[in-house]
Amino acid sequence: MTHDILPVRREGRVAVVTINRPQDGNRANWDTMLRFEQVTAELAADEHVQVVIVTGAGTTDFCLGTFNPDIRAGMAKERVVELVMRGNRGRDAWEALPQITIAAINGTARGSGVELALCCDMRFVADHATIGFPEADMGGFPGGGGPVRLPMVVGHSLALDLMCSGRPMDAAEMVSRGFALWSRPGETFMDQVMAYAAHVAGKGPIALRGAKRIVTARRAPGFTEARLLSDALRAQLEYSHDVDEALAAAREGRAPRYTGR
Repeated sequence: MTHDILPVRREGRVAVVTINRPQDGNRANWDTMLRFEQVTAELAADEHVQVVIVTGAGTTDFCLGTFNPDIRAGMAKERVVELVMRGNRGRDAWEALPQITIAAINGTARGSGVELALCCDMRFVADHATIGFPEADMGGFPGGGGPVRLPMVVGHSLALDLMCSGRPMDAAEMVSRGFALWSRPGETFMDQVMAYAAHVAGKGPIALRGAKRIVTARRAPGFTEARLLSDALRAQLEYSHDVDEALAAAREGRAPRYTGR
């Protein structure tokens, strides 16, 4: 594990964390999760930084998530569950950061990449960006907190639509549906995100951190119970017939035959 996979750049009171695995769509793996935990702990103790941005290297992908059928088929079920739960602990810690956090979605986000963005206080998107949840195509549901956080952002019906259909959502819809605050052309996107972050970071730290604490406390009832249920159901899912069937179908190039078991 090296710091190159998740470098942190500081500009004044703004810190930029970059997922730096463009050769694999900035996909999360064990090393990035361990480094993410380290970075999150360091930021939590940093009283100087007031705004934290997370983005992906390059201009194509924000983060393609953790798994695809080939990656998942090559891992023992126990290891898959361990990876999912470790990622969940990391995202929970990121969500609990005292700073204002921004997801700068500079390209495609899928699965746990979208779930990372949902752990941020604000989301901005490049105009070519898309998000999506492919888990239903693999016989499952998002296991990284998506079913908990997404309805709070876009509402019950749209959250279920996105998670059950697997359809992509483009930048215009992300803004119109309230998933993202705004969209900008890719060539100027990060400059505008940085300008906004610097503007906010120049405000009083007590004001920023206090406002975040109050907003977070307001939505707390029921959240913990939902997160625990999400972890429990995701762990059970890994040992289901439908997951095995989805992997077999992908391997054999056929449509899966789900049974709900």
